[in-house]
Amino acid sequence: MKTGWLGTLLYGFAALAAAAPAPQAPPPSPTTVVVLGVDHAAQLVSPRDRPALLDAFLDRAKPDAICIERAPEAFARGDFYEFTYEVQDVAVPFARRHGIELCPIDWEPPVEDQRLGFGLALDAPPELRPLKGLFGLLSFAGASLQRDLFHADDPAKLEKVTHWAATPAAKPGNDLPRRLYLYRTYLQAQRIAAAARAHPGGRVVVVVGEFHKRDIEAILADAAGIRVVQPSSLGRPSEVEAAAHDRPEYQAAIAGFNLLGVQAASGAVDYAFVGRALAALEAAGATPQTRLLRVRLERLQGRIGHAAAIARYRAIAAEAGDARFAWTGVKDADRVDSWFDPFGNLDVRRRALLEAAREAQAGGDAAAAAGWLDACAAGLSPRQQAQLRGYWQRDIAPATPPVAGVPVGAARAATPTSG
Repeated sequence: MKTGWLGTLLYGFAALAAAAPAPQAPPPSPTTVVVLGVDHAAQLVSPRDRPALLDAFLDRAKPDAICIERAPEAFARGDFYEFTYEVQDVAVPFARRHGIELCPIDWEPPVEDQRLGFGLALDAPPELRPLKGLFGLLSFAGASLQRDLFHADDPAKLEKVTHWAATPAAKPGNDLPRRLYLYRTYLQAQRIAAAARAHPGGRVVVVVGEFHKRDIEAILADAAGIRVVQPSSLGRPSEVEAAAHDRPEYQAAIAGFNLLGVQAASGAVDYAFVGRALAALEAAGATPQTRLLRVRLERLQGRIGHAAAIARYRAIAAEAGDARFAWTGVKDADRVDSWFDPFGNLDVRRRALLEAAREAQAGGDAAAAAGWLDACAAGLSPRQQAQLRGYWQRDIAPATPPVAGVPVGAARAATPTSG
């Protein structure tokens, strides 16, 4: 059949098209992964790393998902490490307010393996927490007051961690912490990679202890479809941005950590930083909480003496009723303490009585101190009373006789795992 020149041409084009390979879809854009290395809870002592700044950074990053340092099983129970303030008190609430997916990425050995390797469960503090070491009440040295949000972006600042991770212990029997660290961080990286694959072309922000940052980044460096960038490349939120992201719960945490916890006795308190947080709380209206925090701040700064502090604490106790502190960090409500404050689970009335007792003891009036301590203890459970008096005897009035059944001293030990 004759088709003419036009038909022949069209036929030729059709044949050519049939023989040519189908066009390939362009590869998806890589997922950007941003690993923000943190020093757990240091946001509470450093103005340049404060909670509002982290909140503002997360907003600036516009993540599709936020990876957090907790194992999936524990996260499903609403269970967090006690000391990861930046996780449960900043990143998780931020994600939930903004409808952002949360991806728990941590791993820890089963309790049976913890007991086998270390002789104890790593998430079970003793009845009296020591001041230092394993299960110790958390405080920070002065250098932490200058910590910056992007501190961990500088590899030189993590060189000790990198060296430790690459160097077996001199005695193989002491090498379990390092070996667990390597396995733990590897699994963290794999869970981050899975989160990245679930958000192709998006952005995943990881909030994790700086101890893990460099190893995670090294593991992800060659992963297909992932582009690792430093948090600082996104830019630092301005002071105006940070102020817009401040919240009363952040202000209460800063004031409580520095004024009521063991940080108060460390000599490393940025009183201007704490004062601004307290003033912001007070601007919303005076409460029993703010009045007690104000007395404590003025006493620590030496602006009032024992007698004036006692009078004001007694007045607060008389008026506080059942008022509670807005933030305490308490995980186990059956205890009297928190991870940074031996008396962190006391309500405002009892805390005012305790502080009056502390001032009386410091002023040499042991009888008055004993009376106010008894009033503070009234109504607490037997376990809480034992802890209250145990901490009092150990940390405030060590010359008093010990309470039967409560150890005054607690063993110090090097933390077997970190981060």
